[in-house]
Amino acid sequence: MSGQISAAPGAAHSARAGDAAALAIESASVPDAGPTAAAVLGATPAATPDSAETKRKIANRLRRAHGQLAAVIAAVEGEAHCRDVVQQLSAVTKALDRAGYLVISNAMQECLADPDAEGSAKPDELEKLFLSLA
Repeated sequence: MSGQISAAPGAAHSARAGDAAALAIESASVPDAGPTAAAVLGATPAATPDSAETKRKIANRLRRAHGQLAAVIAAVEGEAHCRDVVQQLSAVTKALDRAGYLVISNAMQECLADPDAEGSAKPDELEKLFLSLA
């Protein structure tokens, strides 16, 4: 096969990778992932003045990762070369890691701004979360 990724038998092939990516995004079903990152980290609604901007940045990073993952799926279904698939997988991984670091960075800033806030994440909890991404 010399580096080609084969689709599962009976899988539909799209003439264009963009069509397959769009279809993958439209038909993707995302299971409930449990509590939000803010709930896990104990973020308070008005924790920092730029929390809305930070949330927007995190959401944008996750949307980018979602699009990259759809491209990986399309590449696999389109029998793309393994080099291309691995390169796209690497991009997805980095995008998710960066989103996670941004979530933790925001929680650390909130913790430093008001360490005694009710429900706020404690430094040891933040350290564990940070190390889980490393």
